[in-house]
Amino acid sequence: MKRFSNLLFATTLAASIVSLGACQKADKKSSDKDTEAAKATDGNKKAGASRPDKTTKGPKPGDLPAPSDVAAPPSDALKTENGVSYKVLTPAKAAGDKPTVNDTVEVHYTGWTTDGVMFDSSVKRGKPATIGLGKVIPGWTEGLQVMSIGEKTRFWIPEELAYKGRRGSPAGMLVFDVELLSIKKAPEAPADVAAPPADARKTGLGVSYRVLKSGDGGEKPREWDKVEVHYSGWTTDGKMFDSSITRGRPAQFAVNGVIAGWTDVLQQMSPGDKWLIWIPEEHAYKGQPRKPSGTLVFEVELLKVTAMPEPPKAPADVAAPPKDAKKTEKGVSYKVLETGDGGAKPLPTDKVEVHYSGWTTDGKMFDSSVTRGRPITFPLTTVIPGWTDGLQVMGVGDKVRFWIPEELAYKGQPGKPAGMLVFDVELVSIKKPIAKKPGAGVANPHAPKPAAVKAQAAKK
Repeated sequence: MKRFSNLLFATTLAASIVSLGACQKADKKSSDKDTEAAKATDGNKKAGASRPDKTTKGPKPGDLPAPSDVAAPPSDALKTENGVSYKVLTPAKAAGDKPTVNDTVEVHYTGWTTDGVMFDSSVKRGKPATIGLGKVIPGWTEGLQVMSIGEKTRFWIPEELAYKGRRGSPAGMLVFDVELLSIKKAPEAPADVAAPPADARKTGLGVSYRVLKSGDGGEKPREWDKVEVHYSGWTTDGKMFDSSITRGRPAQFAVNGVIAGWTDVLQQMSPGDKWLIWIPEEHAYKGQPRKPSGTLVFEVELLKVTAMPEPPKAPADVAAPPKDAKKTEKGVSYKVLETGDGGAKPLPTDKVEVHYSGWTTDGKMFDSSVTRGRPITFPLTTVIPGWTDGLQVMGVGDKVRFWIPEELAYKGQPGKPAGMLVFDVELVSIKKPIAKKPGAGVANPHAPKPAAVKAQAAKK
């Protein structure tokens, strides 16, 4: 649903204190279980989806030999509507379902360029690939829809249906031998996917929904709680872009960690409820690049609610630092809320363990380790400059409020909280780097060679 990537999530960690470093890794466990959607498309890359193995200049050990007709499709080859030539090598034992564009398939395959150089093979790796049929090169999406389970087919895919001259990808016509092992059918697009029906209800935010199944009427999640759901999502033309069903496992995430339309709807559902929802673009991805556009349609089943601690309320002085606030040399204003043990303060080279909550100056909380129920550990060098600077005034046990100006925060980075940011931080512990032993990892040019050592020992 990140990284990753799952299309449901609008800002998984965009609002965290982490710039690019270890904090992201620490927070990731709480919100990225759902983003394991990326693993479902791992096979896509191996099967020529987006970043295949680069073409080599010659065969490597273990490469499969190219077929004799690799240079061009033979005269008896068939052709799909858009120009993919193919030839059945091994027919299916029995006619069966063929995959559709939204389905997920398991295949074994090998790919060659027309000069006979193999550039990728699941057969060589000894592990079949699982791919979403709508997420690979167009020639694969079209070609595999003519196959049945157990069939093995050779495809000749012209460049305009392959990588279209993309740099770093195999060029020209590509030839694939593909064996279709299994098909995992995707949920069918709803009959009313194009628009909500007349009897659809509507939330206060403007999200339309239709109840498909009622659950146990239990406790509804709050915006800071975690939920476990099964879902599928389509654009209004019926094209599925994401589904936990095809991945075979539900998604888990914080209610307030997803697009606004989801946050709105989930708070009105009870465990066991299954709803079909229509989310207008202004409550979905708002035209973000590489995200599905327009109204989005989701079938959502709420499986489980996990209550989380209520997030701290915005401080009364969130809009600006008070007159009695102190200031660091770099310009971070701060105020000590509680004093700890008065011990040593962290150095820039240290790791720290902290609990924190962050707000924009209008009082909107954008991130909190408190609501996740566990502190976060990171090196001071890997966070925004205002954190690196500010945390060095703290001792273990201190609770401090920081007002970090934008130039020491995210500097206007897209998708990150803007303007001055306010953080309440509790320093839980300091983790000093492990000191290296003198001379560790450094060669001593004056050290005698092993042979010389033995010779000296023999003389004694």
